Amino acid sequence: MQERPLVLTHLLERAEQLAPSKQIVTAVGGKTRRRTYSEWATRCRRLAGALDALGLSDDARVASFAWNTDNHLELYFGVPCSGRVLHTLNVRLFADQITYIVEHAEDEAIFCDRSVAPVLAELLPSLRSVRHVVLMDDGAESTIDDPRVVDYEELLGSSQPVDLTVDDEGRAAFMCYTSGTTGHPKGVVYSHRSSVLHTFGVMVPDAFAVSERDVVLPVVPMFHALSWGLAHAGVASGASLVLPGSDLSPRALAGLIEEEGVTLAAGVPTVWIAVLDELIERDTSALRDIVCGGSAVPKALSEDYRQKLGLPITQAWGMTEMHPVGTVNRVASELEDLDGAELADLRAAQGRPLLGVDLRISDLESGEVVAPDGVSRGELQCRGPWVARDYYAETRSGDSFTSDGWLRTGDIATMDANGYVRIVDRTKDLVKSGGEWISSVDLENELMAHPALLEAAVVAVPDPKWQERPLACVVARADTDVSANELIEFLSERVPKWWLPDRVVFLEEIPRTATGKFSKKELRERFS
Repeated sequence: MQERPLVLTHLLERAEQLAPSKQIVTAVGGKTRRRTYSEWATRCRRLAGALDALGLSDDARVASFAWNTDNHLELYFGVPCSGRVLHTLNVRLFADQITYIVEHAEDEAIFCDRSVAPVLAELLPSLRSVRHVVLMDDGAESTIDDPRVVDYEELLGSSQPVDLTVDDEGRAAFMCYTSGTTGHPKGVVYSHRSSVLHTFGVMVPDAFAVSERDVVLPVVPMFHALSWGLAHAGVASGASLVLPGSDLSPRALAGLIEEEGVTLAAGVPTVWIAVLDELIERDTSALRDIVCGGSAVPKALSEDYRQKLGLPITQAWGMTEMHPVGTVNRVASELEDLDGAELADLRAAQGRPLLGVDLRISDLESGEVVAPDGVSRGELQCRGPWVARDYYAETRSGDSFTSDGWLRTGDIATMDANGYVRIVDRTKDLVKSGGEWISSVDLENELMAHPALLEAAVVAVPDPKWQERPLACVVARADTDVSANELIEFLSERVPKWWLPDRVVFLEEIPRTATGKFSKKELRERFS
């Protein structure tokens, strides 16, 4: 067999040759900007030449500080296909976290959307490793007064397209940092090989099934875990891509789904909670799949989509350390005859591992692997060709991996005989009451089944008698009237009595993390 390296240049060249007229659509300032794959590929080659002209190191870390746009997609390929490393910065992180990450990665350049330029401008004086800042047009007019600043279009216009050659599939291609909910964020470095293999993994029918016929809308940010591999899968298959830019409002997203005939969309639960009402009166006939990950999808939300749009939500699970996708929930053919309630319960699981990913459940106390019986709980551990084996420049990562090389995810889960994984909780989010564990995720799912609730998050708060007790933080739907006692009574028929929250707090909004998840850390600090 021939020894051809698995590198990203192959994906770019394939789209360029086989889908030259297919479009990449970007929402910019209330309008849409359209480029073909042929035009995009030429710009990727110009970008690689521009990086040479800027005098960046051959293995430089090049940061992006940007939303989901065609320009960002050019960085996704132009940077790693020049041999350098694209480091995606989360625009929602706190200033001190961004500063730490840029300095830790030693980024030599930052490509920044104008809409987030004011955020970066305040940080630039402390970013000592950064030699160049490149401003990209995303519909805003902000600028940065700094001698290091150049305009993206001027930079590309002054550069000639260059050949893209990467011979070593083990060469670093991307760098993403964990969310850093405890301690400093940690860097995860993806290779060309792992990136290509992960692309293959998410494209298969039992995963996201991305094909040339699709119109793919990644709502999940391109700065977060590489947009769950959808940007790469779109290019590899020659699918049309719809990139929402900075406007992630429910109306804007619903408009793109309808107007562009989106077939596959992906985002976190908070996105789909907000978008549903906007989709109900629109033509969504092209939509075949709504993928949701980042945190557990409440069964009630998935069923809402099934009943109102005829399309239940498809759950997926993963981590930054996994590139990030590890499981996708497709109902196996042998289980399709389950009744409606059983199917709804099955769809509430996180799914089965992708081809190439191995999963196991390890007992929290003994460390022994538990039986896949759907009941036994423990820490979910994984291994595979796109799973990290260490963190970048990190000397304290030993606790994140087992002695035999499996990644410790920190998720508490069960696995049934059919291989379906069900996340019970994060280790840090479990409630330990009187020596027994209570699942915050299970409580949240049951709360979300109440028709008056829009959002629900459960956290542990200290208790002098039981050590910890659950506190429910909820957001009620507009024009509804529900009391704490009603919610407790509703739960009492669904969970053990000793699981019932001692208190229900009504909020106008549940705080979010930088990746759009509910910030349980902030809730614990607020109510402890």
